[in-house]
Amino acid sequence: MAMNYNAKEEDGHHHSGVGPGAAVKSKKPDNTAFKQQRLPAWQPILTAGTVLPAFFVIGIIFIPIGIGIFVTSNNIQEFEMLLNIAYTGILQIMIDYTGIETDNPCYHCSNVSWNSTPCVCTINFTLDKAFESTVFMYYGLSNFYQNHRRYVKSRDDSQLNGDKNSLLNPSKECDPYGTSNGKPIAPCGAIANSIFNDTLTLFRLENGVQHKIPLNKKGIAWWTDKNVKFRNPTGNASDLAEVFKGTTNPVNWKKPVYELDPTDPENNGFINEDFMVWMRTAALPTFRKLYRCIEKTDAYPALIPGNYSLTVDYNYPVLSFDGRKRMILSTISWMGGKNPFLGIAYITVGSICFFLGVVLLIIHHKYGNRNTSADIPS
Repeated sequence: MAMNYNAKEEDGHHHSGVGPGAAVKSKKPDNTAFKQQRLPAWQPILTAGTVLPAFFVIGIIFIPIGIGIFVTSNNIQEFEMLLNIAYTGILQIMIDYTGIETDNPCYHCSNVSWNSTPCVCTINFTLDKAFESTVFMYYGLSNFYQNHRRYVKSRDDSQLNGDKNSLLNPSKECDPYGTSNGKPIAPCGAIANSIFNDTLTLFRLENGVQHKIPLNKKGIAWWTDKNVKFRNPTGNASDLAEVFKGTTNPVNWKKPVYELDPTDPENNGFINEDFMVWMRTAALPTFRKLYRCIEKTDAYPALIPGNYSLTVDYNYPVLSFDGRKRMILSTISWMGGKNPFLGIAYITVGSICFFLGVVLLIIHHKYGNRNTSADIPS
């Protein structure tokens, strides 16, 4: 039920009797429907007959949707690697390669720094069930606050979009990672400076022989990042060293941006896909980012049951902020990767609305008749 109001136009101006030629200044707004507040108005009147059905409808719709999303998410096969936690029967093997525990194969690498030489460690694990479809390989970090306000702002989007002026004159938002030794940093800012730089390699073990698993590094970044947001500066695309001449690499980087991928010249500079994935900051302190894809072939599953080993070129220090590192193998469903949050949110909102509907129905049934004769003000 609603009330419609449409006021008639009235002339709100009063003119004094002055002769021709005498200008009279007025501070009153123009005599229009908008400025004189005479536009039609619609005001809903909330009654039990309109509010209660809305609560019940929202609850009835949201709860089944939430259950469907939650069940679908839990059905996704996922092997998350955390050390010394046995197979649980729900398709999870956990092996953490942070190396804090003394019996962790990566323990000798845990004290690496940004400037130290790479440390290599290997973790063996077993898959009891096959990954039938394409497998997505993620790296995960914990206790890393990419959502910090100052951290999120520490970038220059114009520079990342290939603007020549911003390349040589980074934004002040990048400070203190805007310049180094008198040269502008490319890419500038704290986000780029802290890029994840561990190298993960997967092998299948068969009769004591290692067979390297092909890992696809193309297509891991968002289409909009690859084709819209990130661009290399204009110039000779085959000689990015000349394009980035006059700049220097971030403080924590061991090589310049145009040498991020020595095996693929088209995956260098600001359009390097690992770089673009990292630059899309996470909302929570525990997060995962897509690292590689393992494609399914026509004849075989993406990963068959058996023994595997993960070789890590350990470069990324996490002990300074009490962080942890992990690698995740996962398939996806129609709703993406394994993430129960959306299903829980739908179930929670639907349940609250249904509960409020029941409570308000009881209150209305018990006390509503007392005011049935009350007049609704016009």
